[in-house]
Amino acid sequence: MGLCTSSSAASPAGPAGNKEKGRKGSGGGRGVVACGKRTDFGYDKDFEARYALGKLLGHGQFGYTFAAVDRHSDERVAVKRIDKNKMVLPVAVEDVKREVKILKALHGHENVVHFYNAFEDDNYIYIVMELCEGGELLDRILAKKDSRYSEKDAAVVVRQMLKVAAECHLHGLVHRDMKPENFLFKSSKEGSPLKATDFGLSDFITPGKQFRDIVGSAYYVAPEVLKRKSGPESDVWSIGVITYILLCGRRPFWDKTEDGIFKEVLKNKPDFRRKPWANITPSAKDFVQKLLVKDPRARLTAAQALSHEWVREGGQASEIPLDISVLHNMRQFVKYSRFKQFALRALASTLNPEELSDLRDQFNAIDIDKSGTISLEELKQVGVGGRVHVGPTQINKCTFTHMGLEPSKRYK
Repeated sequence: MGLCTSSSAASPAGPAGNKEKGRKGSGGGRGVVACGKRTDFGYDKDFEARYALGKLLGHGQFGYTFAAVDRHSDERVAVKRIDKNKMVLPVAVEDVKREVKILKALHGHENVVHFYNAFEDDNYIYIVMELCEGGELLDRILAKKDSRYSEKDAAVVVRQMLKVAAECHLHGLVHRDMKPENFLFKSSKEGSPLKATDFGLSDFITPGKQFRDIVGSAYYVAPEVLKRKSGPESDVWSIGVITYILLCGRRPFWDKTEDGIFKEVLKNKPDFRRKPWANITPSAKDFVQKLLVKDPRARLTAAQALSHEWVREGGQASEIPLDISVLHNMRQFVKYSRFKQFALRALASTLNPEELSDLRDQFNAIDIDKSGTISLEELKQVGVGGRVHVGPTQINKCTFTHMGLEPSKRYK
């Protein structure tokens, strides 16, 4: 399947050595070829004969997503095209292989984007998937013409997310990045299913084991993830955060900085006293509270949550429209998130591919234990700890994710 070893990913070499390797691997042509270019993934090689690429749908640091057409059936699909040159380190190759493996494992689930096939040629990996054209979750809610949005509408959405989480956990998978942006509606039709579309941070886990790295998105990250002892329960917490937002339009944990958000997640409880919670049904509040339990052992599992009286089909979710302030709050939240994302992408775009590769390799070189975070101790080991101010918490890869600079986990 592959010709690269993972030894370089775990090497404690200093920043300078890895920086040079990053330059060579990013297309400079000065000797070492990117690991992705040296790897035979074992995928089909006839992409060009099978599909015709169309308009660009989106892009990330490692590749682009296009609409495409099946040359034989004329079916429209989505194609994630990943540049092999950007897969500098072996861990990047393993991430792509794992994402394809996950899509295959979840094949056929009604709320997971349909996976067709994976292809490769000398320069790219092509992941062919179902094309979802119904838009993002929060955009769909805000686009309701009559502004009639109820608890029942929220419950229908949450139920579909829980089904995805339960299916993942059944296969020994943890999604690790449950958030509204990672779900799209299949079409613009009323009643269209919601589909999970991004499994770039997902990973398999052995029963009894826990993840020790910090990944995900700040607003939705579970306390145990920040404590480096996480498992499937973290997905349920994230869905609890999403449910809170769907019911009141605000985030349950917020601060101006990412570090501040993490402190809120670890120490504080969600506020159920502010408007509009007085008008939210007790059943809905009970559901959210049971998902946002800080102790993962006491939290509902995804399967248990699906049986809760508020979220289950024909359950107690109210059909009375929620207060208009909910949609106002949600609109402000979406605007803020989009502005932040735009600003960070603009910052990232000022760096050329070689500089971005250098930055990722610098991060990986300093991250000696390969935990996905840089501790003060690791900064000291490379000789910079005494010259910078670092608080008790660690620099984590969430910032890199938001900027499109995350070391190895983002390929969209």
